[in-house]
Amino acid sequence: MMTMVAVVFVLAYAMIALEHPIKINKSATALLAAGLMWTLYSFASPLGVEGVIHQLTEKLAETAAIVFFLICAMTIVEVTDSHGGFEVITSRIKAKKLTTLLWIIGFITFYLSSILDNMTTTIVMVALMKRLLKEHKQRLFFAGIIVIAANAGGAWSPIGDVTTTMLWIGGQVTTLNIMKTTWIASMVNLLVPLTSASFMLKGDVVPPDKVENGAISCSQFEKTLMFFMGIGALVFVPIFKAITHLPPYLGILFALGMLWLVGNILHREKPAEAKEHLTLTKALRRIDMASVVFFIGILLAVATLSANGMLPSLAQWLDVKLGSQSLIVIIIGLVSAVVDNIPMVAASMGMYPLSQYPPDSFLWEFMAYCAGTGGSILIIGSAAGVAAMGLEKIEFFWYARCIGPLALIGYFCGAAAYIIQYNLLH
Repeated sequence: MMTMVAVVFVLAYAMIALEHPIKINKSATALLAAGLMWTLYSFASPLGVEGVIHQLTEKLAETAAIVFFLICAMTIVEVTDSHGGFEVITSRIKAKKLTTLLWIIGFITFYLSSILDNMTTTIVMVALMKRLLKEHKQRLFFAGIIVIAANAGGAWSPIGDVTTTMLWIGGQVTTLNIMKTTWIASMVNLLVPLTSASFMLKGDVVPPDKVENGAISCSQFEKTLMFFMGIGALVFVPIFKAITHLPPYLGILFALGMLWLVGNILHREKPAEAKEHLTLTKALRRIDMASVVFFIGILLAVATLSANGMLPSLAQWLDVKLGSQSLIVIIIGLVSAVVDNIPMVAASMGMYPLSQYPPDSFLWEFMAYCAGTGGSILIIGSAAGVAAMGLEKIEFFWYARCIGPLALIGYFCGAAAYIIQYNLLH
């Protein structure tokens, strides 16, 4: 029966990786896998149904902490965007040369992703490119660089990438340490592709004929206020955790409540039809709930492997066969370019117990970098890539040919930078 649990997981993994060719939503696959795996496990577990229920309750609490955090973060970003808050950044970009614009966009994406998340930052920056560039081919290339920059920027921040957030919430990494130890590797991951791309990109910036204005019902004061409120709400979370030692989801729930209160006060005199699209209620309807459901399903599915002891056994097998933590983590990062990095990191968290690998150890820091940036190598390897693929209709093989090699070189250079840095400091 335990073999059947593993078979279901492998089949589900394959279906998630082939989501686009087989046209079956990965959220449906993840939920089916979670239900089947826990059911099969309950039949075979020596703990009995009561013991399995106890394990499931513990795993559900861990999953809920991540899901609550994501829902709140996505809602905060939606509210900020609905007020036109991100125009505070976009209105200040005045580059004339494509290479100059490339570097500006790369660095803005890198740091914005560390505050928001890589998928949301990609959506914002790809939308920005439609306001800055007329030619679709140029926008495609910029979208590819945005994916690399967003994943690199998210990897070194506890709130920038789902996988780093998972490690942070799980206690594998701490806020200041992960930022301090992986920033250089992440920056190298960005700088190498940017430098290479600068030799490939020539010409001047040609703006579109017509630029649509967003959030026209908001004043400049309202846009600026909600931008800084939204960014401040997200930055508040790691500070809240460091001071109170309470879970991050409580901090972001508090921040979301504060943003909601400010929004209500700000628009209290406006008629209902004028402020309806600016409310948090509307923002909650706009967030990508399919992704949230996928997180629930895949995290619970991977939790089955952790509960039945398969992942620790896999860890021992990898250690025996490969014998190198660096090589194991690099392979995990490369595999995340083919399959979703969320289950990869979730599986790793189950494979290596904190009692053996304490917080902020080499394994977890390097895992945050590799899992966060490895997905850039293929367009389907990260949430940022999938978002860009949908927004600009990027073809899989075009990305693999034009952007993939840049991401791959950046990935290995960043990995080498982290290993050299770690050896020098230890």
